Amino acid sequence: MWPLFALVLGLLVGSFLNVVVHRLPKGESIVFPPSRCPRCGHRLGPMDLVPVLSYLALGGRCRYCGKPISPRYPLVEALTGGLFLLASLHYPPSLEALLVFAFLSLLVALAFIDLDTFELPDGLTYGLLLLGLLAAALLAFPLPFGEALDGALLAAGALALIAGYGGLFLRRFQEGKAEVPVGPHQVHMAALFGALLGPGVGMALAFLAWGLSGRTGKAVVLPDRVTLPLLPLVLLLAPALGLDFPEALRGALLAAGGLALAGGLYWALRPAPPEEEGEEEPVALGYGDVKLMGALGAWLGLYAFLGLFLAVFAGALLGLLLRQRKIPFGPYLALGGVAAFFFGEALWRAYLSWLGL
Repeated sequence: MWPLFALVLGLLVGSFLNVVVHRLPKGESIVFPPSRCPRCGHRLGPMDLVPVLSYLALGGRCRYCGKPISPRYPLVEALTGGLFLLASLHYPPSLEALLVFAFLSLLVALAFIDLDTFELPDGLTYGLLLLGLLAAALLAFPLPFGEALDGALLAAGALALIAGYGGLFLRRFQEGKAEVPVGPHQVHMAALFGALLGPGVGMALAFLAWGLSGRTGKAVVLPDRVTLPLLPLVLLLAPALGLDFPEALRGALLAAGGLALAGGLYWALRPAPPEEEGEEEPVALGYGDVKLMGALGAWLGLYAFLGLFLAVFAGALLGLLLRQRKIPFGPYLALGGVAAFFFGEALWRAYLSWLGL
């Protein structure tokens, strides 16, 4: 009965997630008013809201106005039900299983919101991160707290640096505008000093630059054209500088991740001022993806990097097939995260076996 219960619960949660996906980006309440037809505005009755079955019984059309209903609605319901069913096959009835259900629900909501808006709401990304860290701290699930925290910082730091290098390349190595009081420039500074002096010192110096920027109202940072090229040079010359390469890399990622997540939280609590008119700077990845990557790190630990690899592969493949240059990365991160969560160890062992190790 447990898998059946999980499937039904997932279908019901998927119906609620449709409301979240539709209303949250618009700033509307997800509770009131009750569900209505998006075409005619007629309030939907209980028989109109049975997951998947109502859509099939009505032939994909509204009972009241006869206009087509987006197939997105039963897709989200069926997907969430299927994911809950998958989780029930890995976890017996327990608090841990409910936490996994919450993990999957947040990923589904984030994926479909990103598909619609190219944005990942801070409330959901930081909610997923906090839930992972709390589960680790209180239950040591799915990881001990130390591993979950390290995973969050390392994963966020890695994607923040990928975004930094991608942005520098897209700008043709021109310096980007530094945000005040905190932005990617401090993240890149933290990575450089974290590699040289350790993650604690790297974060401390970047936080100092953040504080001085806030105090003076001007960006107190090192240029990206200095920090980003110097970082790989420091890592390559680590032995000559008396550094251990793995520890230098770890220090860079931890410091960058700490600044990225702290700075993102700052802007989540204090919305950025309206942007000045002018040409928009090209970006390789948004920081919403960085926050989502950090949240996945809290749940997956180092397997978050496997999820990132799967996301890049899936995104590149679909982008080539659809011939799209701009695609939302959140859905692919969610897909890679789910695959790594349930099958990460098996995939890693299969890869090592393929290498003959």
